[in-house]
Amino acid sequence: METSHQSSTKQDILKYLLKGVQATALQLATALKISPQAIRRHLKDLEVEELITYSSEQMGMGRPQHVYRLSGKGKERLHKEVGDSYGQFAISLLHTLAETVGRDQVSSILQKQWERKAAEYRQRLGKGSLRHRVATLVELRIAEGFMAEYHPVETPDSEEVEEKFIFLEHNCAISNVVESFPSVCGHELEMFAAILPDCTVERTHWIIDGEHRCGYLVKARN
Repeated sequence: METSHQSSTKQDILKYLLKGVQATALQLATALKISPQAIRRHLKDLEVEELITYSSEQMGMGRPQHVYRLSGKGKERLHKEVGDSYGQFAISLLHTLAETVGRDQVSSILQKQWERKAAEYRQRLGKGSLRHRVATLVELRIAEGFMAEYHPVETPDSEEVEEKFIFLEHNCAISNVVESFPSVCGHELEMFAAILPDCTVERTHWIIDGEHRCGYLVKARN
């Protein structure tokens, strides 16, 4: 039987590959602070479970190295584990509503839900600095099952100084809902813009377009 520690380490590997797209065994060992030998044992197990794949790539003057990536099965496993545990119920409920009142009415209901969520987020973010508000938003999204993070965007010295941040979500905690009701993504962008009214919010990455994460550029208005 697999110990909880081994299971946690394998989960960490999967999460790292989801965020970083690919990595060698040495890169994983360094990032997760465990020995290369232990990493290789976990990678072998994950290969057997068909949760990861690898290719041999030439890196520098040495031997080709195995570069590991998540398989489709691995992405599904990770999204399921960190995603919305009530997703199937939500989809069933939305389909029932669509059959009862029509899809246009369901879209209006979803819009109201995002407006309510935006009001809740905005209250919890407060009126601090943009960095503080973005950091708080990341914490709230993590608590809801999103693998979220943010990074400041460095501005060249020649440009006018302004606050810019990239806000990333490496998974979609409501992916099952989005598959049936893609308008949810549009409401999400509207929500982020509403909770940061002194900023412009632009989508830079989109899982639904085949990318491995959703991303938003948050920029303070001058």
